[in-house]
Amino acid sequence: MAAIELGTYLRGKSRQYHDCIEACVACLVACEMCSDACLDEKDVKMMAPCIRLDRDCAEACVAAIRSMSRGGPLANELCTACAAACDACAKECERHAQHAEHCRVCAEACRKCAEACRKMAA
Repeated sequence: MAAIELGTYLRGKSRQYHDCIEACVACLVACEMCSDACLDEKDVKMMAPCIRLDRDCAEACVAAIRSMSRGGPLANELCTACAAACDACAKECERHAQHAEHCRVCAEACRKCAEACRKMAA
């Protein structure tokens, strides 16, 4: 969903809502792409922790996006959980960032999302 369209759905919500949802969407996409690319690596077993964290992080992003989109009462708590998932995923992806560009991109998206989620939950 484009940022302009997002504004239509989130009228009356703070800029933090917009920024956090956009960061979560970017992180979700990066995690999905990273987990898929990890499956093509020569040593898939070595990438298993990364794949698992990518998938968990993507799910945390989805939960946070859904809750924020509807102004859910647990949005702050889900953003806190999402930030934790993003931190764990970024840490794992950073281990592979020198040899796997997809992990570098994912780690960066996760760090940005974690920061946005922490601001949202504050």
